[in-house]
Amino acid sequence: MEEVTYQGLTFEPYIRREEIAKQVHRLAQEIKRDYANENVLFLCVLNGSFIFAADLFRACDLQDAEITFIRFKSYEGMESTGAVKQIMGLSEDIAGRNVLIVEDIIDSGVTAVQLRKELDKGKPKSVKMVSLLYKPEALTVGKAPEYYGFAIPNKFILGYGLDLDGLARNLPDIYVLKDK
Repeated sequence: MEEVTYQGLTFEPYIRREEIAKQVHRLAQEIKRDYANENVLFLCVLNGSFIFAADLFRACDLQDAEITFIRFKSYEGMESTGAVKQIMGLSEDIAGRNVLIVEDIIDSGVTAVQLRKELDKGKPKSVKMVSLLYKPEALTVGKAPEYYGFAIPNKFILGYGLDLDGLARNLPDIYVLKDK
C-alpha cells in the first residue's frame, strides 16, 4: 500500500483490506446471531456503503434476508454540508419488518437521525444500524450504531466505497488524509 493523491491531496494507508475483511466477518457473525430465524431487510445507503453492504450481505448468508437501496447526499468535497438531501427513496413496505441500515461511516449522526425518523413512519418491527466506520468524536446527534467495525478519529478518509467528490471509491484499502 502506497500513498495516493486525489485533487492535489495526499492520502496515506490507514486500514488494510485484510483488516476490513476481518471486521466484515465479525460483524456478519454478530448479525447472524442476533437475527437468527428472522427476516431482515438490509437497507444500503448509497453511494458510499455499496461495497461494504455487498461484502456484509454475502458474509451474513442469512436465509431470509433481502437487500434494497436508498441514496442520501450530505457531503461536498471533504466537508459535510450540514444538510441531508434524499436522492433516491425507499420503495419497499417495511411495516412489521426488521430493517438493518448499512452505512459506510457515521460521523455527525445527522444522516442517521434523519433516516431513522423516516423509517419509523413505515412502522418497522425494528431498526438497527451497522456501519463499517464510526467517528465517536464527531457525533453531534443521535447515538452510536448498534454494530460497527472500526472506531476512528475525526479525520477525512477514502477508499473501500468512501470518496472525494466521487473519486477513490474503488480503492480496496482505506486511506487517511496525510497531515501536512
